[in-house]
Amino acid sequence: MTKETKDGYLIDFISGQEIKATPEEVEAVQVFAKQLVEDYNYPKDHIQTRPQFRVKVRPSDTKKEYPVDIAVFPNNKKQEDEVYIIVECKKKNRKDGLTQLKDYLRFSKAYLGVWFNGDERLFLRKVEKDGRIEFEEIPNIPKYKQRVEDIGKFKRKDLKPTHNLKATFKAIRNHLAANTVGATRDEVLAQQLINLIFCKIYDERFTEPDEIVTFRAGVDEEPKKVKERILDLFDKVKRKYKEVLDESDVINLDAKSIAYVVGELQNYCLIEAERDIIADAFETFIGHALKGGQGQFFTPRNVVKMMVDILDPDDEDLIIDPACGSGGFLIEALRHVWRKLDAEGEKYHWNKSNLQEEKMEVALNKIRGIDKDYFLSKVAKAYMAIIGDGKSGIFTEDSLEVPKNWGQATRQKINLDKFSVLLTNPPFGSKIPVRGEEKLKQFELGHKWKLNKKTGEWEKGKLKDKEAPQILFIERCLQLLEDGGRMAIVLPDGIYGNNQLGYIRQYLLKKARLVAVIDVPIETFMPNTSTKTSILILQKLEEEKIPDDYSVFMASAETCGHDRRGNYNGDDDISKIPDEFKKWAKSNKFSF
Repeated sequence: MTKETKDGYLIDFISGQEIKATPEEVEAVQVFAKQLVEDYNYPKDHIQTRPQFRVKVRPSDTKKEYPVDIAVFPNNKKQEDEVYIIVECKKKNRKDGLTQLKDYLRFSKAYLGVWFNGDERLFLRKVEKDGRIEFEEIPNIPKYKQRVEDIGKFKRKDLKPTHNLKATFKAIRNHLAANTVGATRDEVLAQQLINLIFCKIYDERFTEPDEIVTFRAGVDEEPKKVKERILDLFDKVKRKYKEVLDESDVINLDAKSIAYVVGELQNYCLIEAERDIIADAFETFIGHALKGGQGQFFTPRNVVKMMVDILDPDDEDLIIDPACGSGGFLIEALRHVWRKLDAEGEKYHWNKSNLQEEKMEVALNKIRGIDKDYFLSKVAKAYMAIIGDGKSGIFTEDSLEVPKNWGQATRQKINLDKFSVLLTNPPFGSKIPVRGEEKLKQFELGHKWKLNKKTGEWEKGKLKDKEAPQILFIERCLQLLEDGGRMAIVLPDGIYGNNQLGYIRQYLLKKARLVAVIDVPIETFMPNTSTKTSILILQKLEEEKIPDDYSVFMASAETCGHDRRGNYNGDDDISKIPDEFKKWAKSNKFSF
């Protein structure tokens, strides 16, 4: 049972005490305390948060006036003389944070320190030389039962997945923006970080369990050495994935920045991470200011998973996202199919290599994506290629373009009327209209429509000059599906209720069976956009096959797992919807 807390208070992760929910506590202390336990494996009873451990302000201080946010000890006795790591979480800038952390270390027995303010962090080691105390920055702190000298000396099997990547990426972004020489624009830093992530993923895939990983930064290792090793690794990545990475792709961060990023990521196993790590990284780096203008927002993971679970693709399905961004829907759909293959493999006792073959077959031949943003499609392409171990079915094109104008490679892999599953969150907005007669005349919804009051039917009229992309995407999605194909699409609420858009609803009901409408809270896409949306689930059918009377699944989620600022709060109705849908389908004898 969760303990009820007073307004403005929270339960401290370590002590279990009720404490004031100050920004410092919410954004830094609680975040890093969780990481100490979940990522570094320190037992909770080796850590002290409340009552706060105290250190001296000066050698003569007998009261010990400095309260420490988090203190870590080698055992559960928590004796003052044995304090091992001090974590300081004040909302200071890097320079002041560093000064304060050095004071804490100078006047205590601790010899490792962390400064983390929710946005940036650094790791320090205290060294005594010739009676003098000196400090040096190190790439990370050791995990529980690990020595400082062992930092970076990880065997592949030692790497563990994490729930806390968002905080790590945020810290990396802020550190790079403040300290990187020669690259400060977010999109440049994002490309660099993504190249490094691909090195990390490649290293995880192609390192034997008992071998030491290549993607590492040791405590006493020169940053120059770390950079050389990572650049060698990147050359291998480019050779392996030449279909998706160009010869011109480079890692040109300075050596210190590379060592910093490697130090931050080296403990983790990214290929087993729950969230789409590329989308996380991209979201953290690019943010609303740069990408919002193109209507490109990341679909939260729980929404993606809910849509995939309802459509329930298997290894026979040909799957597409015609506005795939960094590939979130495609990655989740691939994982969903792989989980089904794992279950089948277990049931029929397939050997491992047969199972792997089946999985690669799906990744290579059953997943397709299109996005017109070169950088986004490149991210999706490289990510799909790395987790699918081969070429990718992602193409940089405008999905709304006349298909004969697409590149030859796209035309070979993507045709109308061919796909059995479609998942998408198309770009919305009147500020990014689609223009051009050749483009618009492909679409019935590219025309003006008028309501005939006598018949109650909408009638198609002249071609429009422009149309919002989400409206044309509805029709393009149906054009891509085969008869009986199923789709899940995120759409703004206006499409369901605006009287002027009745012709869209009429068009849909003649082309498809309406399976479900799922209302999600306004916070779902916040803080990026406050557009209110719902998810529409359809099955494309010829008009004569659509029943005259049928039931539709309706659901309304009140919570989405985060607040208006995007902070995770754990209260999530969206993830419960697939189970409710399955119950509804069973009782209504409905199946796709």
